[in-house]
Amino acid sequence: MRGYVLWYRNYDSPAIRALVELALKKTPEYGEFQIIRSEELSQGRVLRELTDGQSRLVDIANVATSAEREKSLTAIPFPVDGGLLGFRVCVVMPESLPRFAGIKTLDDLRDSQIRIGQGAHWPDTPVLEANGIPVVTHSRYEILFGMLRNERFECFARGVSEVLYDLELEQDPNLLIEPDLLIAYPMPSYLFVGPEDQETAHRLQLGIERAIHDGSFNDFLRHYYARAVKELDLDERTVITLENPYLSEESRYVGRKTFENLRRRLEVLSR
Repeated sequence: MRGYVLWYRNYDSPAIRALVELALKKTPEYGEFQIIRSEELSQGRVLRELTDGQSRLVDIANVATSAEREKSLTAIPFPVDGGLLGFRVCVVMPESLPRFAGIKTLDDLRDSQIRIGQGAHWPDTPVLEANGIPVVTHSRYEILFGMLRNERFECFARGVSEVLYDLELEQDPNLLIEPDLLIAYPMPSYLFVGPEDQETAHRLQLGIERAIHDGSFNDFLRHYYARAVKELDLDERTVITLENPYLSEESRYVGRKTFENLRRRLEVLSR
């Protein structure tokens, strides 16, 4: 039986773990499998371990893509959440809410000088900075919630596919989702494996292709993400669109198609 070590952040996410399991189940010819939770590694450490190729601390990680990551690792180029990661809402403290009133455009967001909290190794950070938005970073995701509470920044920007799960884990009634804005930029989120681990890459890609073909991938999206689309009222929010200059040509195409198909995707998930 092959054991696949999945990054702990993904293992602890019911949706991502379910997608990896779906892909592996769709490829029985590769043999039986077990999904193992990795040590609690930062995203930067995970990427280094995967790039190294000799480590068994992690085999599979789901992270947002960038041209640099696609050069050093092997990507399975399907947006795991249907492309929703690039659509972000702000987790805020109640006292910060008035600062968001009246923001309708990117210039308004810049002029507000609202600071956005992000992971130091997340590709979102240079995207936000390239669009003139102040960013405050830390290497550990968990620490960022404490920084928000301590007013180090006003907005912890979280993907619409992950924010409800985040807040369920935090169990803090003072953490609110800002109700009016949707920050949007092309940011496909892929499964990645090490550069030499072609067998795992082929298995995951084949499994996801089969799931798309037989409809089970759409069932997966609807099961795990329809609630977020409804509860966050995405179709009612003011969309602030950012440029992402850091994508490969292939991922730029994927991201552009995701933007173009946003309304259709929201309609599918809302059924």
